[in-house]
Amino acid sequence: MKAAVVRELGKPPSYGEFAAPTPGPGDSEISVVAAAVSPLALSRAQGRHYSAETTVPFVAGVDGVGRTPDGALVYFAFVPPPFGAMAEKVAVPTRYIVPLPDDLEPTVAAAAAVPGMSCWIPLTGRARVRPGESVLVNGATGTSGRMAVQVAKHLGAVKVVATGRDKAQLDSLRELGADVLVPLGEPGALRDAVQKEARDSRIGVVLDYLWGPSAETILDALGGPPAPRGSELIRFVQVGTASGATISLPGAKLRSSGVELLGTGLGSTENRDIVAGIGAFLRAFAPARFRIETELHPLSEVEQVWDRLAGSPRVVFTVP
Repeated sequence: MKAAVVRELGKPPSYGEFAAPTPGPGDSEISVVAAAVSPLALSRAQGRHYSAETTVPFVAGVDGVGRTPDGALVYFAFVPPPFGAMAEKVAVPTRYIVPLPDDLEPTVAAAAAVPGMSCWIPLTGRARVRPGESVLVNGATGTSGRMAVQVAKHLGAVKVVATGRDKAQLDSLRELGADVLVPLGEPGALRDAVQKEARDSRIGVVLDYLWGPSAETILDALGGPPAPRGSELIRFVQVGTASGATISLPGAKLRSSGVELLGTGLGSTENRDIVAGIGAFLRAFAPARFRIETELHPLSEVEQVWDRLAGSPRVVFTVP
């Protein structure tokens, strides 16, 4: 079969032949229609993600949309290595597929699934938005952050506070539901803005896509004494590390803050529950009028466009 094959870590996948998978007991054979390049898919293909397969060759891609032998459109994830989603065929445990809603285009579903997972699962689970609370999205101008703004508002956040460096992209978040825009840059200004919104907007959840210096500043701003919301915990959910892999966090600051540190991603939730959560998000996508920008390419162009992937709009490879 044709596939995007990683033959050397750190190099773009090449379009070529790869042995087709053989479905085992409990597997579903799927003819792939579309697979997107998320930061997760990109970092795993580079061998840099903590969940990455590093024995080459292997097929790139972590999830996608395809058809079962009876013609039904489904979303699938967790393709067993060395296979991946960017191929003509996959064989996936049936527990890791969910039906695609009739009102959702396959390419849109492929693009939206991972960004949706990053916010839908925490905001409907351990970091559920409570009545009267607001959500702060740190790093809201990327594809996942833009989706988080929409999902937070849809799930009942009174206000959505969005941070970002690109002013034009930050300003565009108002039409997606952001109520307060906070530019990233000067730490003192960020700290003051977060302290004000923690008090005035009753921030209950922080979705952090950046980590690094801005996360340090936000955690410092949420610290005390006194804690901004008394005895109520602010759920700080670590999602991505676009601005740095580590931070400095004094123990005293955490003890005095009333902040609960959480993480969301592969390993923090059972795979079956991740797929179920993505299924719920995809069912909500059209009724909620969520939006995501996509750029479509045939899978045969993977090597030519690989080096400019994982940005916005989200690149989706289509499979004939």
